[in-house]
Amino acid sequence: RALAEARNTEEVLRVAAGLSMPGFSPDGLAVFGAEADRLTVIGHFGQQPGDEEPFSHMPLETDYPAAEVVRTGRAVYLSSPDDYRGRYPAAWPLAEGFGRESWAFLPLTVAGRTMGAWMAAFTYPVTFTPDERSVLTTVARMLAQALSRAGVAESERELTDGLQRSMLPTLGPKIPGMSVAARYVPTGGGLQVGGDWYDMIPLPGGTSRTSPGGGRFALVIGDVQGHDVRAAGLMGQLRIALRAYASEGHRPDAVLSRASRFLYGITSDDEIADLRFATCLYVEVDPESGVLEIARAGHPDPAIRMADGTVLTRPTAGGLPLGIDPDADYPTTRLVLEPGETMLICTDGLIETGGHDLETGWLRIRKILESHDGDMEALADALVRAVHGPSSHHMTGPLADRREDDIAVLLLCRAGEEGCDPDATPTVRTTVRRTMLTIAQAEPQKVALARQQLREFLHDWPSVDQVDSAVLL
Repeated sequence: RALAEARNTEEVLRVAAGLSMPGFSPDGLAVFGAEADRLTVIGHFGQQPGDEEPFSHMPLETDYPAAEVVRTGRAVYLSSPDDYRGRYPAAWPLAEGFGRESWAFLPLTVAGRTMGAWMAAFTYPVTFTPDERSVLTTVARMLAQALSRAGVAESERELTDGLQRSMLPTLGPKIPGMSVAARYVPTGGGLQVGGDWYDMIPLPGGTSRTSPGGGRFALVIGDVQGHDVRAAGLMGQLRIALRAYASEGHRPDAVLSRASRFLYGITSDDEIADLRFATCLYVEVDPESGVLEIARAGHPDPAIRMADGTVLTRPTAGGLPLGIDPDADYPTTRLVLEPGETMLICTDGLIETGGHDLETGWLRIRKILESHDGDMEALADALVRAVHGPSSHHMTGPLADRREDDIAVLLLCRAGEEGCDPDATPTVRTTVRRTMLTIAQAEPQKVALARQQLREFLHDWPSVDQVDSAVLL
């Protein structure tokens, strides 16, 4: 059971070193592997550090018991020093100094392939009866399976860690007057890179569209359908395409239109007919004026934490998810991030995990945003932790990991009087909440949207009648 539960090679070797076999126990253990035409030492127990040097990178053709076992796949049992000296005279000087009396070298075989050898050495004579050989053979088989599983798991971790490092960006240099924090949490188990992603892209041009200072950048967050290798691959391609279109200087609507056409092109002609779409939110940021130009492709709306702690979603115009219609349009919405305000954009994994839907999940997020002020990194951690434990589910229960979807989070704070500094002392003052929503004569459907916005705006008023009257007016 311990071998089956070992998660990496180090744990497998530690379990093997602690084995207590009925009636006899080796005091020296070594696990050998094979790389190309060389014998390698994967790990050992009962020897001093450095004792493995003469056996490392030994040619497989060497007259050494472990090398012979790897070559032939047959076990070698040596009951005495005389047996060892007689069968392997060239290797005996290397083994003589360890003071052992008996040795067993057994093949580590998985699916008919010998992947290495296991040595069990004893300080007392062992005759290796059929029962003893049966025990050693059984242990060698379990050890081989455990090492094979551990090797595959370590390779997958190395691969996914490399993918995560290459696909997910750093947030770049600090931006005067603004701070950015991000988190990416893959689903529990499997690949550590899924279909969710975020990005921060410096935009070209020496001047701002709204002020002469320049320094504009874009924040992007998105979610490719699925959590498998294909979703991760499409995510990587789509992220690169978005970066390319943004770096060419296109406006947000044009960036998403081109990205949708790109994703449609690489999935619609796929021979396996595995059509995928992606939701995306693209925000062009002017750090001097705080102007945000937002284009949305089927993605959740951004949320704003105002300077007085009020939190509400900001409805934005949007279009279809990317990859569905190559000719889709993506209207833009202009908002202003006022000093002291923080914008949250995230994937639906943050909202809907833990048994929540979009509505109840948003209420959970709003409470977290309202209770944190200043430290962006602490706020990002609190949002991610919201998917764990009893607070992340309708039912109480022990602390548990309930991730059902990948999570990507981006936070953007515009410095106010206290900035976004977690150590700043807030000023006690009365604030006035202001919001503006323009409703054109040809857009009567926006009246309902305005009522929804106002109700959220006044969500913490103690009098329900006052809220209802304000919404009606």
